[in-house]
Amino acid sequence: QVQLVESGGGLVQAGGSLRLSCAASGRTFSIYSMAWFRQAPGKEREFVAGIIRSGGTTNYADSVKGRFTISRENTENTVYLQMNSLKPEDTAVYYCAARGVGRNYDSWGQGTQVTVSS
Repeated sequence: QVQLVESGGGLVQAGGSLRLSCAASGRTFSIYSMAWFRQAPGKEREFVAGIIRSGGTTNYADSVKGRFTISRENTENTVYLQMNSLKPEDTAVYYCAARGVGRNYDSWGQGTQVTVSS
C-alpha cells in the first residue's frame, strides 16, 4: 500500500504561483506513475498532470499546458506541481495519486486546497 501526503496549497492572487508537493511512503517501489488531479466545487474530479516515475515522461491537461510543470524527485519519493500564471478557474482541491503498472490510479492523498482570487 502507498500513502500520499500533499502540501503547499493556499490562497494566491491571479497571475501568481504556487508549488504543490506530494510525498509518497509505504510500497513506493510499486509506483509506476504519479499524477495530480483537481476537483472544483460542483464539478467532477479532473486530471491535471502526470509523470512516469522512471524516465520522467509527462503529460498535461490542455487547460494547464504551458503554465503548470510536474516533476519528481525519486530519491525522496516526492512529486511536485509548479503552478504559474494561476487563474481563478484553477481554484480547486488538488489531489495527488499513484498507480502501479497496468493499474488505474488507486492511491490518493487527502487533497490540498488551492484558491486563486481575481
